[in-house]
Amino acid sequence: MKKLNIIIGTLTLTFLTFFYILPAEEIAAKGYGWGYKKSTNHEIPEIGKYKEMLDQYGAYYADDSGEKVIYLTFDNGYEQGYTPKVLDALKNENVPATFFVTGHYVESKPELIKRMVKEGHIIGNHSYHHPDFSIVSKATMKKELETLEDAVAEITDQDQMKYLRPPRGIFSEKTLDWAHELGYIHIFWSVAFSDWNTDKQKGESFAYDQVMKQVHPGAIILLHTVSSDNAEALPRIIKDLKKQGYSFKSLDDLLLKDMLPEFVY
Repeated sequence: MKKLNIIIGTLTLTFLTFFYILPAEEIAAKGYGWGYKKSTNHEIPEIGKYKEMLDQYGAYYADDSGEKVIYLTFDNGYEQGYTPKVLDALKNENVPATFFVTGHYVESKPELIKRMVKEGHIIGNHSYHHPDFSIVSKATMKKELETLEDAVAEITDQDQMKYLRPPRGIFSEKTLDWAHELGYIHIFWSVAFSDWNTDKQKGESFAYDQVMKQVHPGAIILLHTVSSDNAEALPRIIKDLKKQGYSFKSLDDLLLKDMLPEFVY
């Protein structure tokens, strides 16, 4: 039965990702796929023309303060059975995280959503149906975000969302603008690797090495909880980064750091 549920969840997410049908009048603008040259010298990756757009609309991909801090984020579209182990590692090490979830995840795993909030983590908005925001109208984007926010509020004490990770990392200047108008903050990432393919897991050491060789002060790390490699490697990653002098903070800390004068923060 568990295997059947996993298969159904995977097929559902695939359907929502690739066959989300939109009226012709909802075409908005050509989107960009988030990307950068991976850091190999423990410095923040350069993102070229994207930087000006992110700054203009209050979006983030890293903390450029130079502080040795890490922000852990996870994308949750469906469940493979590894999220409880991820949550256990975070709890044991007293590390906060943000979980960007879809409507399918909220519907299928409400008990895990509840646990995330109960243990002090932030639920981020990854949209309800996982569409490409660059080809939908503002009204459709707004509905996607608000429907997901309402679904989370129905089962937890988190009644608002302010952090948004666009489905598939696709964005445009228009979607950045719309999100800003709607009160959302885009959160991209500066450390990631191909961890989402459940058929191509390469072992705990691979996940560990990928994170450790890219990490830098102020990193926003993107991991997928469907990865068995990540679940196994996470405790070691956290412990070794702490040994290197890194601390782990939530996205709320990043926002406060930018909003408040340094002496107050």
